[in-house]
Amino acid sequence: MKKKRPSIVGIGELLWDVFPGQKILGGAPANFAYIASQFGFDGYTVSAIGKDLLGKEILDSLAEKKLNYLIEQMDYPTGTVQVTLDEKGIPQYEICENVAWDYIPFTQRSADLARNCSAVCFGTLAQRNEVSRKTLYRFLELVPSHAFKIFDMNLRQHFYSKEIIHESLRRCNILKINEDETVEVAKLFACSGSSEQDVCRHLLEAYNLDIVVETKGAIGSYVFIPNETLHIDTPQVQVIDTVGAGDAFAGSFVAALLQGESLRSAHKLAVEVSAYVCTQHGAMPEFSDTFVELFK
Repeated sequence: MKKKRPSIVGIGELLWDVFPGQKILGGAPANFAYIASQFGFDGYTVSAIGKDLLGKEILDSLAEKKLNYLIEQMDYPTGTVQVTLDEKGIPQYEICENVAWDYIPFTQRSADLARNCSAVCFGTLAQRNEVSRKTLYRFLELVPSHAFKIFDMNLRQHFYSKEIIHESLRRCNILKINEDETVEVAKLFACSGSSEQDVCRHLLEAYNLDIVVETKGAIGSYVFIPNETLHIDTPQVQVIDTVGAGDAFAGSFVAALLQGESLRSAHKLAVEVSAYVCTQHGAMPEFSDTFVELFK
């Protein structure tokens, strides 16, 4: 009998990133699941879409990318985000409100997936509405205790609060945060004046986390565990856009850990995959065989 592959879940927003002249499938949890799936895992996105053409196109795109999904169709429009890029390829987002993924229902299929997954990733954005927030918390309650529960903060516009961040930190065992988010969290949690590393270590200890990852764009990234700090510089690449770079980092990092790689090896792979995604359009590019071979 063929051994079942571990399931890695991204739960939350699923949408179209609308760039000038084109739209690309996106949403941080779906990006995470797609990246993990490239390394031999069953990636799942859990979300909701509208009963509209954009929703149908999302299902078609997921099928093309061979990404598994639990997606409900709702009487709300499919989510979209207007994306503009600055001269360095750094994105700015204008996120539409009151869309389908604000109303993700909890279903029996969701419960079954939660009980059998090996990792789940979530952020703050899908928690802006109470319906999806409650679904997310019910899902996390059913995830096995040994599974990785990754809180990839992804602070967007005004769609977060100290309470949401606190409740999310209570429910995760891995935190991924970027340098701007570290500064914002320092303000919200009265850690102003502390260094970024001190803030990350404070969160690691205060919430009894296993790992905190801080990504700092072109500067590099840090991995914090109770008795060690790892740092790797970011490779210099020709950046097209940085959309999904953090999701690629999280997805490949967790995939490597599930494969039994060391923390240092997982960090190295995550840096390389994230840099590769920056050289491509959008957050779900085709992967070259080079990265898959690196993983084996």
